[in-house]
Amino acid sequence: MQIKQGGVSAGDLNLKKYFLAKNLKKDIPAGLVVFLVALPLCLGIALASGAPLFSGILSGIIGGIVIGSLSGSQLSVAGPAAGLTVIVLNSIASLGSFEAFLLALILAGGIQIILGLVKAGTIANYFPSSVIEGMLAAIGIILIMKQFPHAVGYDADFEGNEGFSQADSSNTFSGILNALGKINYGALIISTVSLLLMIYWPKIKKVAMVPAPLMVVVIGVLLATLFAGTDLALLDKQYVQIPLVNSTGEFFGLFKSPNFSGIGDKQVWITAATIAIVASLETLLSLEAVDKIDPIKRISPTNRELVAQGAGNLVSGMLGGLPMTAVIVRSSANVNAGARTKMSAIFHGFLLLICLLAIPSLLNKIPLSCLAAILLTVGYKLARISLFKHMWHKGLDQFIPFVVTIVAVILTDLLIGVGIGMLVGVFYILRTNLRNPYFYTIAPNGEKNTIRIKLAEEVSFLNKAAIQITLTSLPKGSDVIIDGSNSRYIDPDVLEIINNYKHNAYTKGIIVQLKDVKERYDIPPLKDLIYKPE
Repeated sequence: MQIKQGGVSAGDLNLKKYFLAKNLKKDIPAGLVVFLVALPLCLGIALASGAPLFSGILSGIIGGIVIGSLSGSQLSVAGPAAGLTVIVLNSIASLGSFEAFLLALILAGGIQIILGLVKAGTIANYFPSSVIEGMLAAIGIILIMKQFPHAVGYDADFEGNEGFSQADSSNTFSGILNALGKINYGALIISTVSLLLMIYWPKIKKVAMVPAPLMVVVIGVLLATLFAGTDLALLDKQYVQIPLVNSTGEFFGLFKSPNFSGIGDKQVWITAATIAIVASLETLLSLEAVDKIDPIKRISPTNRELVAQGAGNLVSGMLGGLPMTAVIVRSSANVNAGARTKMSAIFHGFLLLICLLAIPSLLNKIPLSCLAAILLTVGYKLARISLFKHMWHKGLDQFIPFVVTIVAVILTDLLIGVGIGMLVGVFYILRTNLRNPYFYTIAPNGEKNTIRIKLAEEVSFLNKAAIQITLTSLPKGSDVIIDGSNSRYIDPDVLEIINNYKHNAYTKGIIVQLKDVKERYDIPPLKDLIYKPE
């Protein structure tokens, strides 16, 4: 007999404690990895957005603790997104101040909460898997290209600017070429050693319990210290640069308050709607991508995620942060580090907070080149060669949208690239549907041929052109049977074409027989379209 404690058996409590402890063994190291990846990203995105550096770290803290607690996703990590940097930069300029922008961010958070409550998150189900895979691979390639300059010690651009075109008329490719001409050999040695650690450290069973990224940071700091005062010394800009806080007054002085006097400004509302829509789309795309690489294959509740993101952005706007989304780079690092639950995301948020308050000067000793090595390995795992082989073997209708999405995302940005990939993916979907509205057979019948056209289970408006072309091209003097016995729905426009053809076919000597084709079909309810095993 089990003893009940508040309606829950003691056995159930022990089981929960067991799984919590078992998961924490993986979640805490994973949270540390995410923290190491998130720190430079938060700072860089703030700098690229034209916002205070403190706002980037603050957003990372809110993304980890607030959104992590409210989200239903177990592996997704939220934080400031590189895809929103241009929108934020332009919005601050157009609204005139960062405080006015914070008001727009609060309104954007409210809009996202409403979108979640009205179940708008289901739009994520309509993205083709080839496009999602392409987005993941493109982000991996972008990570590799963008981190290469940091790995060789060329830090003219900071971490957050992930777009292809730069403000100084250069681009990702020219940035790589510039980096090759200005190598800092101290940074190159650190990144090379760090890469070797990332590859081989996890393979040594006796030490694998210590996260490889942690060892990378420790070795990176030691090497940078050894190189000081030599020809291999790093420059100040080749280290993490986090704001130093010396007193409570200075700390609270870093927070910014929104300017509520602009509530009636039309531009504020336009900015809010833009941020809400773009951030929601990026979140849903990232959530779909993270679910694909989840080893346990859990499905995240998209509507709850929109509510969580909205709440996070609302809090961020109140305190002086940046807009946030579910971000695939940190989420991918979380998955690859072996996380099991959302405790890893929450833990990374607390680590950012602790480091901001307690050890900012120590963090500023971390070389960007060793952090670049961590991100290079994350990038390769997203764009591994085996993925390209896998998509090729799935056929051109999957491979072409996959490749187009990769190229488009690299040359433009995440949303535009995914939009282009979606157009190509939808083209192949429509092409497949247009080819499969019926089954066509010809059987000799004396001097005539009997042509049987057996309609598919669902015949939509998209099949109208294909069926019309087929009927008009049938040979004269044939017997035609149009069989709708398997059809649960035939679009009214298709029915009109079939009936008109039957009435006019005699002019070509064609006799048309309709079999089980109704005069009208009602759209079947969704529950009837779900497969039910017999």
